[in-house]
Amino acid sequence: MPRWAAEADVMEPEAFVGFDATSELLRALAHPLRLQILHAVRSGQLSVGEIEERTGIGQPGLSQQLSILRKAELVRSERSGKQVFYRVDRDRLAEIGVALAVLSGGTVGESASGDTPSPSSAPAEAPAGGAARFARVFR
Repeated sequence: MPRWAAEADVMEPEAFVGFDATSELLRALAHPLRLQILHAVRSGQLSVGEIEERTGIGQPGLSQQLSILRKAELVRSERSGKQVFYRVDRDRLAEIGVALAVLSGGTVGESASGDTPSPSSAPAEAPAGGAARFARVFR
């Protein structure tokens, strides 16, 4: 877990290293083809040919996207003879969940629980006022 995630209220200079690493990880996720690949391999390992079949992403695009996912450690690869198999790195994806939970102000357990928010945590209506409203903040 990045250091900044442990102490969200303290912004020490070395905390920015965690921000850089997390932003690179999120950048690797922020592409529709890479999300499609992760979706394809979420339930188990697949060969490159099987990923190509399921996603419709042809070569060399598939190789390029898999390379980015490998570099970000979002997928793990395993060679068996001439074939390479890929699977999701669940621990790495869990790190993303932690980072997003911290950013949302929640706790790690909240993001993974799947529980619906209680009525008391629902956004309240903004009060009527005379000043112009440019943004509405919900807590």
